[in-house]
Amino acid sequence: MRGLWVTLAALAALAFASPAGADDLWLPHSTDAAWTYQWSDSVYATTPTLESVTVKSSAAGLFVLGWTTDGLGNPAGSVSSAGTVSFRETNAGIVNTDWSSTPPPPNFPVLCPQILNCGNALSSTLYNLIWGARQPILSEPLLKGVTWASTGGAANDVSSTSTYMGHERVTVPAFPEGVVAAKVVTRITQAGALGDPYGSGTRTIWWVYGVGPVKIEFDHAGGGTAPVTTAMLQTTSLTPAGVPGDTDFFPLTKGKNLAYRWTNTKHLRTPEVDRFTIDAVVNGTARVKLVTATGPIKVVGSYGFSKRLDGVTNLWGNTTSASKLKFPQLGPAGAPLAQRNHFVTALDLFTFGINPMLTPYPAVGDHWSTSHHSDDYATYAVDGQSRIVGMRSVTVPAGTFRALVVTSTLTQKGFPYGSGTRTCWFASGVGLVKLVFAHRDGSVSTVELLK
Repeated sequence: MRGLWVTLAALAALAFASPAGADDLWLPHSTDAAWTYQWSDSVYATTPTLESVTVKSSAAGLFVLGWTTDGLGNPAGSVSSAGTVSFRETNAGIVNTDWSSTPPPPNFPVLCPQILNCGNALSSTLYNLIWGARQPILSEPLLKGVTWASTGGAANDVSSTSTYMGHERVTVPAFPEGVVAAKVVTRITQAGALGDPYGSGTRTIWWVYGVGPVKIEFDHAGGGTAPVTTAMLQTTSLTPAGVPGDTDFFPLTKGKNLAYRWTNTKHLRTPEVDRFTIDAVVNGTARVKLVTATGPIKVVGSYGFSKRLDGVTNLWGNTTSASKLKFPQLGPAGAPLAQRNHFVTALDLFTFGINPMLTPYPAVGDHWSTSHHSDDYATYAVDGQSRIVGMRSVTVPAGTFRALVVTSTLTQKGFPYGSGTRTCWFASGVGLVKLVFAHRDGSVSTVELLK
């Protein structure tokens, strides 16, 4: 298939390569957006503090939120502060790029190895939001089972692992009747700071689509009387949006094994069985390796897939094969024969012609088309359209599944075998379970999950 090889070391660099492009609804930042939070700490800031958060600037996927405690009628004993936090939208989620503020109160733990020139603080709602998990703060798309590692702190000496726990209804003053939120739990570790127990612990954030964080609870490390920081949304100018579905129809889990049987009614009557394993995952990008292949085609190879806000995308593929079978030619017509596409594994039929394979939050009615200005068109020269048609029951050797059905119409000019209608079935938590490609040469390829 694709004559492109990407090493695993390069995959990490792809994680934040392109902006999401639109106002990310997990943390909206239109210029009129405003939030008021109240936060407190059970040991170091027992008097609750109100903070007003507004958008200071927003352009081209970069935005700055600012907060102040001035003019809110805070009582004596509350924390007086002001500051800004800078963010960037990326194709893999929301990233924190910078921050500045008034110093934390002198009674707060020092979150650096020394007191002087310490750039760390946990004395505001936004600081509790970004602490320990700056790149990204929130990994996207936010689907069931997603877990990500991150770092934070002025010297990147804070590490964290975040896990999306699913949807949960939460009640805060801004939404007294309750609102559905995405719950993210983060385990945070800081080592070497004077106050590193305070910089470590478990933080839970409830994110509301269309609003942003509505509640933050940070259970700091320590004994039974360890501090707990709590922030809750009091008011906002924003309205919750419909929560996107979080079903993962294409899980990229390291160590996951998949076995597919592939036949074609004209060109491959003896089944080819391909066994794959996901042998590496970095920042939502996975390398899928062909472990063994049995049947009339002798082949080795691997593939790269990423899961981003532009969907599940095939990044690259590399195969070497030998067979006595004679398959019809594939294009593109302008490429030398040695650089033409070939169907030699089950995944070749799946990745052929059009990206993405799935939208980031797959929903019935989603549809997309190829572009002549894309890398995919340069690789395949395929005109095509895909759409999600609905949920259907499908039975394959691996079992019976309730699956999301995606149909694609593909035309590779001058090559009937590279043209036709492809139908894919995706099962939650499993991935691709069946594929049927009705080629315009009159043959039909069928791929089924064996286990």
